[in-house]
Amino acid sequence: MNPQKVVIIGAPRSGTNMLRDLLVTLPSVGTWPCDEINYIWRHGNVYYPSDEFTREMATPKVKEYIRTQFDSLANSHQLEVVVEKTCANSLRVGFVDEVLPDARYIFIVRDGVDVVASAMLRWKAKLDIPYILKKTRYVPVSDLAYYASHYLANRVYRLLSKDKRLAFWGPKMNDMESLLSKYSLEQICALQWKTCVNKSENDLGKISSSRVLHVTYENFILNPKTEFVRIVEFMGRKIPENILDRVCGKVSVTSIGKGRASLTPVELNNILPLIKEELVCYGYDR
Repeated sequence: MNPQKVVIIGAPRSGTNMLRDLLVTLPSVGTWPCDEINYIWRHGNVYYPSDEFTREMATPKVKEYIRTQFDSLANSHQLEVVVEKTCANSLRVGFVDEVLPDARYIFIVRDGVDVVASAMLRWKAKLDIPYILKKTRYVPVSDLAYYASHYLANRVYRLLSKDKRLAFWGPKMNDMESLLSKYSLEQICALQWKTCVNKSENDLGKISSSRVLHVTYENFILNPKTEFVRIVEFMGRKIPENILDRVCGKVSVTSIGKGRASLTPVELNNILPLIKEELVCYGYDR
């Protein structure tokens, strides 16, 4: 099979999971039975210190390996469309497009302030064994030792950290180590969002507009039927009305503005100067 590839691009905590989970309810549309496949995307570049891959890092061997994973999933589940969502891809869209030159991209953006509040919780999250085991199934055998050592170090750091956070979480920028030594946790989350949306916007702008669809989290949540139909049509598919009603009935508006309400005035003052330009650009400067 030669499945259609639909890649969801977005910063962490921007609705990427929600969008993927809704799309795979469609007939003959599927994805991996785990949250993300960053292990697959990084195979062949596993020792590279960040997630900001260049196009040149998509060597013939790397491309063959990743494409084989997509085709294998499609063949084993008889899929016409494979939907993929790995937030780190927001830092390496050019690399992804080199691997999957016929892919279609859905770029979803959410209010950066809400993203920061949600991301801060993930930086401090406790161990989730079932979640880890689901992802471990897709770690290439040759990379297992590397990821096991890094995961252990990350968890030990959390145990010893005075603010009980992980040493690292989310897409890793080139200057991550330096940023972690200079900024507070809320500022790190803000800089992650800022870098992810800026790099995604820039790199997607170099791809044919016929293969890129822009979505905002808030507009999708408030207008789920209209937005979902727009996305499905972008994929070149149709959706029966009964399925549309069922899918959109799962959408909740409770997370809109949640971050702005939960962050303290000090935290807001710490992050707003860092992301003001992007908030204005995407219409979140209220």
